[in-house]
Amino acid sequence: MQAQFLAGGGLDGYRAADTAARMSNHGTQMCRVALTAGADVYAKAGAMVAYDGFLQYEPVSQTFRRALGEWASGERNPLLRWMGDGALYLADAGADVLNLHLAGESLSVNGTHLLAMDATLSCSVEKVRGAALLAGTGLYNVTASGTGWVSVTSRGVPVVLDCAEAETYVDPDALVAWTTGLEVRTRRTVKVGSLVGRGSGEALQLGFRGTGFVVVQPSEDTADRLKIRG
Repeated sequence: MQAQFLAGGGLDGYRAADTAARMSNHGTQMCRVALTAGADVYAKAGAMVAYDGFLQYEPVSQTFRRALGEWASGERNPLLRWMGDGALYLADAGADVLNLHLAGESLSVNGTHLLAMDATLSCSVEKVRGAALLAGTGLYNVTASGTGWVSVTSRGVPVVLDCAEAETYVDPDALVAWTTGLEVRTRRTVKVGSLVGRGSGEALQLGFRGTGFVVVQPSEDTADRLKIRG
């Protein structure tokens, strides 16, 4: 009866796909994580919207918290460790979700855009300094390294740009993540407003060059940048 209702009621197309992939999309705005015993995942606190199977979670360990520093201390603690056998569904206020597999690589993610990462990945948090900080990319970036999955969020469908094909310039407020090892520099241009009498000064872009990619969202996420600085 239940199966007939799902099929006849037009709901069958919304059922979760039966996939063995570690991290996969359900639609564009939800991440499904397949968990098995011993294969834990770190996920943003508050991001769980559903789960099935036998799952449990706990705050990150003191050792891991010390590694993450201020970004993961006290009320700023943004991650929970999920474990067990089942499927975990994650979302973040309707943002689009992009799941990336690292194969011995490192990815630098703006802290506000990290949704989940395999617990097998090494992780560090660094204050953004130099050119990136001057350009306003946010105070903390999370670097995940090794082999495993990382899930990031984007305010709108993101684009992934290959910096090996050409030097790539990005509005810092639209920058989600980039592979480490890229050469990063700033570029200053005249603000459009200064040309029509409604403002003055310069605009900054971040330039990326080398072997790797950047993830860019179709939104200038200035509100989230202010939150992470607060």
